[in-house]
Amino acid sequence: MAVEDTQSRNWSDWIVDRVARALIAVLLFLPHTVRVSAMGWIARNLIGPLTGYTRRARANLAYVWPDMPEAERRSIARQVLDNAGRVIIENYATDEQLARAETWNTHGPGLEPARQALAEGRPILFVSGHFGNYQAARAAMNVRGFSLGGLYRPLNNGYFNDHYVHTVEAVGGPAFARGRRGVANFMRHVKEGGHGALLIDQYYSEGVVVDFLGKPAPTAQSVGDIALKFNALVVPIYARRLDNGVDFDVLLEAPIAHSDPTTMTQALMDSLGAQVRERPGQWFWVHRRWKPARQAERAALGL
Repeated sequence: MAVEDTQSRNWSDWIVDRVARALIAVLLFLPHTVRVSAMGWIARNLIGPLTGYTRRARANLAYVWPDMPEAERRSIARQVLDNAGRVIIENYATDEQLARAETWNTHGPGLEPARQALAEGRPILFVSGHFGNYQAARAAMNVRGFSLGGLYRPLNNGYFNDHYVHTVEAVGGPAFARGRRGVANFMRHVKEGGHGALLIDQYYSEGVVVDFLGKPAPTAQSVGDIALKFNALVVPIYARRLDNGVDFDVLLEAPIAHSDPTTMTQALMDSLGAQVRERPGQWFWVHRRWKPARQAERAALGL
């Protein structure tokens, strides 16, 4: 299916987009720390409850950690929506984000191998999930001499996607929409020694089933496929939100060894899972990550 086929532009999409545009425009007039805090409050207290995202986050938490007290699940779900709201407005305030990125502690065992690959012109795949602020990780690397091209999934609301794309492009490095043409261009970019940023933590029905947080999770194994094909360095990267709510600690973990795509995919999910366990409120539990009913149905059909 073409990317465009997944988008809609009906009257309700138009209304949602216009409300979102107005809210974003108003918030961008505020000082950065105020706007980020305000959007976190709006997402936590209004958007999450009204859209059902808060309820979905609690359900996912119950699925993964059934013994967790309900009060703790509610608390984490509120943190999740707060973080998501902050991410949205941060990614529309690109100039401020890039300026702050200059000061972020960017470190870890993967940093020196990445610098060496940069000097050698070797392709690099920086891999993360919807954790902390994934665009902040791109910002941190791009202001340090890298050029992370983003492979992104276009939003279902076509009107909103029109301006959302600019937030991906504004961080620096090329942006590629997920789809046949976009993936082909992304692979060409990597083949030529480029740097790619990928998020691999969403449900992918045609992917390999690996363990994520103790549950079977169908996952795209494209990172391993691309890395092996073009000898790309694979570096897990995480922009972890600090207690001040607006800055990040950017961690580059040790590169994932080349083996086979499934083994590499599992290693990446183990890496992300460890980050989620440490900071559960910073991962986007609002995604339908596991879809256990669909997995059971496919298993019953022998698929």
